[in-house]
Amino acid sequence: MDCKECETIKGHIFPETFFWIYLPTTEATARLKKMVECLGYTGEPLDQTMVRVVVPATGVGAFLTVLFGEFNGQELANTKIVTTRDDHLGPADMGRVFQADVFINRFQSQWIIEALEAKRFETWFQPIFHAARPDKAFAQEGLFRLRDASGTIIPPTHVFDVAGKSDLLFTADLLARKCAVETAAAAGLKGKIFINFNPSSIYDPAYCLRATAAAIESVGLKPEDIVFELTETHEARDKAHLKGILAFYRGAGFGVALDDIGSGWSGLNMLHEMRPDYVKLDMDLVRDVHKDSFKQTIVKRLLQIASDNRIRTIAEGIECAEEARYLTDMGADYLQGYYFAKPAPVLPAEESPLAKAG
Repeated sequence: MDCKECETIKGHIFPETFFWIYLPTTEATARLKKMVECLGYTGEPLDQTMVRVVVPATGVGAFLTVLFGEFNGQELANTKIVTTRDDHLGPADMGRVFQADVFINRFQSQWIIEALEAKRFETWFQPIFHAARPDKAFAQEGLFRLRDASGTIIPPTHVFDVAGKSDLLFTADLLARKCAVETAAAAGLKGKIFINFNPSSIYDPAYCLRATAAAIESVGLKPEDIVFELTETHEARDKAHLKGILAFYRGAGFGVALDDIGSGWSGLNMLHEMRPDYVKLDMDLVRDVHKDSFKQTIVKRLLQIASDNRIRTIAEGIECAEEARYLTDMGADYLQGYYFAKPAPVLPAEESPLAKAG
């Protein structure tokens, strides 16, 4: 069984849209009716807490702006919106029910929906090197890049922040994972492939991760070639859910890495509870570590904890020779950062220097 929800990009506003709005109270219904009348739109109460509103395409922005201003955050969170092309609301339409605050964010984020539908995204790769042999790449980390209509790359942090607020994180994260897999295979990359994923984008490992596993199999990569790197773990509050994700990956033969260890005490708890195959030292901890005795104490402890538990370590964000030398001397297994190589798009297999990594 596939999870079609994550593979569907939803959210377009139709040329003339019927809004079916479910409100939390009869008082809120009365306020909405008055608001609709002031805007000059057609609004029809269907019962005490439901109103159907017809909004022309040119007026959707104004309607949502007024709606956002009229109701407070709690009311918006308890208000549901469905849109249809005509005045009929059927069972199939119920798959597009949004909280009002999410719907407003979705409307304001049409650019990301259009970019995903137009497939204006790609994966760049940044090598990870052996600390003992910094001329030899151990792995490549896939990094998602989305372009606007002019071809300009949008900062990835902004893309995923907007996707999260617009209920598009499931779709964006899945497309990013599949793109990394397909790009790595097409470029003939050697060594392990690190693929980022946000645990908040996966609500059921059995279904949400199956599409990624199928993509890996379809392009001829082996599970042992892939390491899934958990990002944004500071936002993950459900440890049992995280363990379920890791159990799925490990059961399928994939490796697991934790990102940004050392950025807070929660990172140490994650390290203890998740027992990953790899950990990445937070780049803020790496920065100028060679001349900061306090950071050195933390790094030494983290590297020792990892070594004692057979967890391999990656120091990321390295920007100078001194940082690389210190971390190598302290026992980091692998190194990554602009000092060695910046993220870059890949070429076809026969032209790609990254394919020579081993």
